[in-house]
Amino acid sequence: MRFNIATTQDRDDPTFGACVVKRTSLAGDSCPVARALDVFGDWWSLLIIRDASLGRRRFGEFQASLGLAKNILATRLRTLVERGILKTVPASDGSAYQEYVLTPKGHGIFPILVALRQWTEEFDEHPDEIATIMVDREKGKPVKKLALLSQDGRVLGAADTTLKPRPVRKAARRVSA
Repeated sequence: MRFNIATTQDRDDPTFGACVVKRTSLAGDSCPVARALDVFGDWWSLLIIRDASLGRRRFGEFQASLGLAKNILATRLRTLVERGILKTVPASDGSAYQEYVLTPKGHGIFPILVALRQWTEEFDEHPDEIATIMVDREKGKPVKKLALLSQDGRVLGAADTTLKPRPVRKAARRVSA
């Protein structure tokens, strides 16, 4: 989301001279990070995705876990469904309720959540307050730190990478019958 900042000019407005921040979409931005933030860039959305990754499926489960107001939760869930991160399915117990499950697009966010978790574990001012560690379900061993690898397997940092223009794709040729 972009934020446009404007100052109110109406002297009769009680907010005269105050800055007004309006959100606009980042969906058309050329930066992939900005575009991703447009899809799931607020903390509630990421926490809902985290909870869905942990197996929570029902509105009440998300609400109990997050303590989020029902109207805000409903809006975030609806947005995540509209953006293809979650989908609704009939309740697994056959009741009239619906459940929210991650789509493949939603599952693709899991490594981002792991990266955020690992960053916090390394740099948080109070790491002893973090109550859990991530382990391999099968072996019970801690998960290795994520790393960006080159094509030949070398670990890369920011100084080892650069951005270059994406190759221009040739337009598909139409064949008329």
